Amino acid sequence: MAYKCDVCGKKPSVGNRKQERGKPKYLGGNGRKTTGISKRLFKPNLQKVKVQQGDKVVSMRVCTACLRAGLVQKAVKRAVFTVPEPV
Repeated sequence: MAYKCDVCGKKPSVGNRKQERGKPKYLGGNGRKTTGISKRLFKPNLQKVKVQQGDKVVSMRVCTACLRAGLVQKAVKRAVFTVPEPV
């Protein structure tokens, strides 16, 4: 199973880790100097969520961006409590 979102397909992307030394010019220094660059991974924030799909409940890996956007319907754990009406 790949490390990616089951809804939008978001997966890890590659970037650089940059090591610097020195004081910035705007703070009165001589400027920042790069002393090393190496590769790194930007991983999506995946959560394991039980999702309602039709009449089934399925466990999926969903990124938090999809959860906040409401692209998935979380499964209901139990029925909502209602106060019985007096007769």
